[in-house]
Formats: sequence, C-alpha cells, structure tokens
Amino acid sequence: MAELGDWVRVDPHAARPLFDQLRTQIIDGIRDGQLPPGTRLPTVRELASQINLAVNTVARAYRELEAAGILETRGRFGTFVARSDPADVAMATAASTFVSTALALGVGKGEALRYVENAFG
Repeated sequence: MAELGDWVRVDPHAARPLFDQLRTQIIDGIRDGQLPPGTRLPTVRELASQINLAVNTVARAYRELEAAGILETRGRFGTFVARSDPADVAMATAASTFVSTALALGVGKGEALRYVENAFG
C-alpha cells in the first residue's frame, strides 16, 4: 500500500480550502480501499511535511474526520481509520426513514426516487 503522502494532492490555487481537499481525499481513500479500517495514518507533522502543508491545516482535516467518526485517535499510538464507516450507518438510517415516510404518504418507489434525484439537482 502506498503512503498517504504519495497519493494525496492538494491544489493551493483551488477554490476549496486545503484542509477540505485533504479531508475529502482521505475519505475517498477509505471508500476506495486505499485506507482500510484500522490503518494507522501519519502523524499530523509527518503528513504536513510529506505534502508541504501547514501543520494546522492537516490537524484541522484530522479533527473534522475524527468528529465525523471516520478517524479515531488512540492517544500516543496515533490516528487510525475507524473500524466502520459512519456514513453507512447514517445513510441507512436516513434511507429507512425516507422509505417509511414515502410509504406512509402512499408514495411509490419510482416517485420517491424522483424526489431524491431532484434533491441532488
């Protein structure tokens, strides 16, 4: 497996803040299997040095990912990819609630899916 610093790329000229670019790339790495559950991430300082970012920028990305349950810090042992993706639980719960509401209103699957498509734009 390649090091995080080998494939993470941030664009200082992009409209999105650097911490958000990093946060999104870590999430993408988790979802595509590059960062499986339990993977130890580099320290904030190590990653900042590897990808030439300020320590505070990397720390903010890690903090936001930890607050979302995507990463977990185990004290002096480091920061790790969480064992389960909280998005799976959140999305399954939201989907179940959506389907229950649709059924209660007499809305069929096709019509309900159109609401989802419209919500995405």
